[in-house]
Amino acid sequence: MDFYFLIFSLFFPRIVLVVYFLLYPDLYPANDLPQWADLLLGIVMPRVLILIYIYENMGYNNIWFAVHLIVMVLAYFGGGRETVRRRRVRYVDEV
Repeated sequence: MDFYFLIFSLFFPRIVLVVYFLLYPDLYPANDLPQWADLLLGIVMPRVLILIYIYENMGYNNIWFAVHLIVMVLAYFGGGRETVRRRRVRYVDEV
């Protein structure tokens, strides 16, 4: 897999998938997923799709798999600073 694909997909997964699919099709990660699964996961859950690509091409005992897994968990379940701020404002307004 391309090093830049791994780096940029940490921060902009959907954009990286589209750019590599359209502009660099020879560098797009090889996979065993059907085309409809690529499209569906790329739209709905791109971080899961990138984890599948890393697993199929590099294995699960690679540092990139662990980094992307941690970022996925933080992004989907942790939220960001804005989410925490909204929760705090909502609880203060209700009291």
